[in-house]
Amino acid sequence: MTQKIDLKNLDKSGWQTFRFEEIASKISETVDPNSTTLETYVGLEHLDAEDIHIRRKGTPDDVSGGKLKCYPGDVIFGKRRAYQRKAAIVDFEGICSAHAFVFRANSEVIDPQLFPFFLHSDQFMHRMVDISVGGLSPTINWGDLKHQEFLLPPKDQQAQLAELLWAMDEVVEASQEIKVKCEILIKSYSYQFFESRNERKVPFETTGDWKSGGTPSKKNNGYWSGDIPWVSPKDMKSEYIEDSIDKITLEGANSGSKIIPPNSILIVVRGMILLHSFPVAITGKNVAFNQDMKALLPSTDFLPKTLFYFLKKKSSEILSLSSESSHGTKSIPSEVLFGMQIPLIPKEDQIVFVKKIEVIEASITDAIGRLETSRALQKSLINQIF
Repeated sequence: MTQKIDLKNLDKSGWQTFRFEEIASKISETVDPNSTTLETYVGLEHLDAEDIHIRRKGTPDDVSGGKLKCYPGDVIFGKRRAYQRKAAIVDFEGICSAHAFVFRANSEVIDPQLFPFFLHSDQFMHRMVDISVGGLSPTINWGDLKHQEFLLPPKDQQAQLAELLWAMDEVVEASQEIKVKCEILIKSYSYQFFESRNERKVPFETTGDWKSGGTPSKKNNGYWSGDIPWVSPKDMKSEYIEDSIDKITLEGANSGSKIIPPNSILIVVRGMILLHSFPVAITGKNVAFNQDMKALLPSTDFLPKTLFYFLKKKSSEILSLSSESSHGTKSIPSEVLFGMQIPLIPKEDQIVFVKKIEVIEASITDAIGRLETSRALQKSLINQIF
């Protein structure tokens, strides 16, 4: 019977050190996306930080230039900007970005089931950041990586450690699945709510008072480091906005931006983020915002969440109608937003809709809390081992 491993008192006296080139192989098979019969492409934009699973994929039609071939069981590791901590298991035969390494575990040295977790250890990730070279986009060279040495447990312990970490991953994935199912439910309910209406439709431009943002002069220190959140696209990572990275003073807001009240709708209308997503949020307090965004202060005919979920429902259509400026930045023309038609739904129906949505949102919030707790425990276990 295999002896149970005590992670709190892990005895590493019998562990051995291996060079990374002994631990894994770098797969360098290249593919031209214009001539391949493969159907799946994964870029670094499809990988999430600190996640061993690939949750989004593209197709070879999305890209050009030489790409790397990958097979089920391989691991795609982002060699550019390693501080983003991107490494995920491949579950398909396809191609991936040349800004990644494709690693294949050497089963004689490390259990392939343990290998992805090893790559996500702080020890490994910190070393990758240390050996990255370059300024704006630091990159790892294989010549530097292959000689790096790492301490690994004996093979007779690895399977048990991998089993423990995969059991923890199942807990993480269970919370993730609940979150995803709730998000799908909201999308389905929103679609049904807006598409089944018989009411007269009005232009989205008429749903409230529209505001444009701005940036106070960076040369005036008196405009900055105040206590008013100044929201830019980089802050739009949540559906509710109450804070921002940069803050301005009241003088700064009066000179180059605008302050909008709680329950306003913030919409990103310009930026490279529009290549793949359409950020929308509801303000939870008074905030200012920059020129890459628009704000909508809802009229009395509409609840903020009604407008918010209408925009979320229309996001794919809006992105498809975005344009590209002369310097490559994506933007959403005002006529696209203003010209959409929204049903003039009775307020009492909106209230019922929002209450149902809020019940599902509470389930999402609960799932996210459990997800974060489970991921923190998983990370702790990985770092206890490695």
